[in-house]
Amino acid sequence: MAGNVNVDIVSPNGNVFRGEAARVQAPGVQGSFEVLHNHAPMIAAFGIGTLTLTTPSGERIAFATSGGFLEVVDNHVSILAETAEPGSAIDIERAKEAEARAVEALKEGADRAAAEEKLRRARNRLRVAMGAVGREGR
Repeated sequence: MAGNVNVDIVSPNGNVFRGEAARVQAPGVQGSFEVLHNHAPMIAAFGIGTLTLTTPSGERIAFATSGGFLEVVDNHVSILAETAEPGSAIDIERAKEAEARAVEALKEGADRAAAEEKLRRARNRLRVAMGAVGREGR
C-alpha cells in the first residue's frame, strides 16, 4: 500500500491547506511535476496554473495558483504560494470581470507583459473554478 505525504500550503493570506495527500501535482516552471510518498528531497518553483492534491480517499482538490515554491523533505510538502485559491472558493463572476479588464488593457496598449500576466491569472482561476463546478454535480 502506498503512503501519503503531509502537505502545508501557505500564502500571504495565511494557511490555505494542511493535511495528508496521496499525491501533489504542481505546475512547475519547467513543466508539471508530481510528488508521491518517499519522493526525493527537492525545492522547485512553480508558476501560474493548477495545484492539485489527491487526498488519501481519492478526492481531488484543485487550487488556482499564481506561482511560488514547493519543498519536499521526509514526506512533508511545504508550499509557499503567491496565491492559492481552492476552485470551490473562486467567485466566477469576479474572475470573468478580471479577464475582461485584462483583455481591455491589452486592447488599450497597456503594459503588455503585465496585462498578459493578469489575463493568464484570470483564465487560470476560471479553469479551476469551472472544473470545481463540474465535479460538484457528480
